[in-house]
Amino acid sequence: MEIEITTVGGYEEVGRQMTAVRMDDDIVIFDMGLNLSQVLIHDNVQTERMHSLDLIDMGAIPDDRVMSELDGEIKAIVPTHGHLDHIGAIPKLAHRYDAPVVATPFTIELVREQIRDEDKFDVQNDLQVMNAGETMRIGDKTEMEFVNVTHSTIDAINPVLHTPEGAIVYGLDKRIDHNPVLGDPFDMKRFREIGREGEGVLCYLEDCTNANRKGRTPSESVARKELHDTMLSLEDYDGGMVATTFASHIARVSSLLEFAQEIGRKPILLGRSMEKYTGTATHLDVDLPDDIEMYGHRRAIDQSLNRIMKDGKENFLPIVTGHQGEPRALLTRMGRGETNYDFDNGDKVIFSAGIIPEPTNEGNRYQSERLLKMQGARIYDDIHVSGHLSQEGHYQMLDALQPKELIPAHQNLKGLSGYVDTANSFGYEVGRDLHISRNGNILQLTE
Repeated sequence: MEIEITTVGGYEEVGRQMTAVRMDDDIVIFDMGLNLSQVLIHDNVQTERMHSLDLIDMGAIPDDRVMSELDGEIKAIVPTHGHLDHIGAIPKLAHRYDAPVVATPFTIELVREQIRDEDKFDVQNDLQVMNAGETMRIGDKTEMEFVNVTHSTIDAINPVLHTPEGAIVYGLDKRIDHNPVLGDPFDMKRFREIGREGEGVLCYLEDCTNANRKGRTPSESVARKELHDTMLSLEDYDGGMVATTFASHIARVSSLLEFAQEIGRKPILLGRSMEKYTGTATHLDVDLPDDIEMYGHRRAIDQSLNRIMKDGKENFLPIVTGHQGEPRALLTRMGRGETNYDFDNGDKVIFSAGIIPEPTNEGNRYQSERLLKMQGARIYDDIHVSGHLSQEGHYQMLDALQPKELIPAHQNLKGLSGYVDTANSFGYEVGRDLHISRNGNILQLTE
């Protein structure tokens, strides 16, 4: 079988992921993502109304024009999970391909909402649900399997293409969590089996977000314990308290909802993405507290903040968008004094989120925290564990899969250096079986 991999996007930065694997005449696309930081640096950009070519020129979505060089039929578009850097370009690009979008239930519902919000293109691709542990045929010779992984959102998988030449494992994004707060544990057993079945693993593509970070990424249960300890320490504070986290991080949102009630505060989710992600999870019967209050529209948010101030902010925990300091997010607007929520000296703001390692995010987050501090807020920072493997996790995956070829992704050259070092310890060499690719490259694996 002739196999080639096209590294369309996400191989020079964190974001706008897209990869195509061609196996003879059959092609599978993994991810179609958005680089949100390239949007945030522009004022009042509404991606829903923009043409794909304009977004490509901005560096916001993958430049998929390289796909015209591939000779074959697109069989499936497969987003690995529901983060925007993996699904955000589907409304802009998927209509170009006569293929279904295949993903887990939570991810499919988020894709459906992305398509529903699209104003420029008419996206008619079929949306097909497939669960972790299930398989589907790709042409006559290949089978695709979904392997359960753990990440900072639920329902994440790593797809595996089982070909006559060996398995191709698309390893974005994950951490090894054997004790997750929601969902099933990381399926390391299955990865070890794949590494030793048939022809073994021909190629492994890996997320290198934290490849320069030593040690092991902790379980989400560790973040939950730290968050619990922090909030219990503030139980007697008789003033305002606000929390922020990734709206897509359903496990973290669940912990915030639970602990708010434990310390006698009513949690309210505020912000469009908070309503979208948590609302989708509740519709899929994810195990969340009952009777969640959540508001996404500006008028409803303003009414909720008015109620909080009227009834006493010591009785509430607003859980809001803005963990990266996004200029138009609610927490940033609160910091600028653009809402009816008033901070008093000593009020608490809990950032249960790390900063995505990208200059725009780092600058926005710094500005947001400075604005909040100027109003007297006390910052509780980085109560979080990452959703990505650190160096020892990468070591474990290489030991489990023992791939013949490696393609690192999801970072710039500097960010890939730690992965190169880890791979070198297994005997891989750059230019031989460790391929440092760029956006738009086509790599021939077998002929």
